[in-house]
Amino acid sequence: MPAHPVTPDGRYLVVRGRLWRKANPALPPALRTELVGALMAARRAVGTARRKQDAASESEARAIVDRVKRQLGERGPPWWLDGAPDYNRHLVRNTPYARWYDGLDPARPSARVDEKAGADVT
Repeated sequence: MPAHPVTPDGRYLVVRGRLWRKANPALPPALRTELVGALMAARRAVGTARRKQDAASESEARAIVDRVKRQLGERGPPWWLDGAPDYNRHLVRNTPYARWYDGLDPARPSARVDEKAGADVT
C-alpha cells in the first residue's frame, strides 16, 4: 500500500487511518509553490518559538500556518463545488471511503471491531 494513499476523487490523502484534505488542484502552480514555501517557513517558526518557549511568537506562527492552509484549500470551506460533504480529519473507516481504503490492503478486514467497545464500527 502507498505511504499516503489518495482517495479516488483526489480530495484527500490518508495518514494513519485519517483523511486529510489535499490542496486545491486548481491553484496555479506558481501560487501553490509560493504558498507551500510560506507554510514550511511558518512551521519552522512554530518549532523555533516552541524551543524558545515564546508563546506569543508560537501563536503568531500558528496563525500563519492556519491562514496559509486555508489559502491552499486544506482548511476552511471545501474547494470542490459539487456539494459533497467534507470528511477532512475524519477516520477513513467512518466515511464512504472505508471500503476503498480496505481494498488497498487485502489483509485489512472491511468490518472492524472496536477492541474497547467490542462493537462493529463500519
